[in-house]
Amino acid sequence: MEYSAHPTAVIDDGCTIGKGTRIWHFSHIMPDCRIGENCNIGQNVVISPGVVLGNNVKVQNNVSIYTGVICEDDVFLGPSMVFTNVTNPRSAVNRRNQYERTVVKRGASIGANATIVCGHDIGAFAFIGAGAVVTRNVPDYALVIGNPARQNGWMSEYGHKLKFDADGLATCPESGQQYRLSGHTVSRIA
Repeated sequence: MEYSAHPTAVIDDGCTIGKGTRIWHFSHIMPDCRIGENCNIGQNVVISPGVVLGNNVKVQNNVSIYTGVICEDDVFLGPSMVFTNVTNPRSAVNRRNQYERTVVKRGASIGANATIVCGHDIGAFAFIGAGAVVTRNVPDYALVIGNPARQNGWMSEYGHKLKFDADGLATCPESGQQYRLSGHTVSRIA
């Protein structure tokens, strides 16, 4: 076995788990999901059928990742954050064929207790603040906070709020990486 799992974890047949991945206490990995290499799946996590996690994804405790969710490489899912998978759920109405797709792009972080309403993608290196409720797509590098979530700035790939000068340039204080703001788009330039 190339991954490690605590004895209390339930791992169903038909899932794929990459080398170096660790699965902690009381987690349930369901059939037909794909988990990449070097992921960390915290305690009491549920990963539903069809979910795809890239490499180096960190899933903190008490997170349920429902069918329709795709997380690219290096995504961070904070403690007790929530994904939904049906826009208009009703107990008496079966909508199992209506799960909506949600993509969390490379390097994005979702804070503790945040909620991502299905069908809304999270951009690369975006940062979703703790407790935020995301009801629309989030651009690459965007910082969003609140309920409903509203953009409150831009973040570097190292997780620092960027301060753009009059020319639309910013530098990450930790990495020294440079970014350009053009219209409503941020891109890394060095």
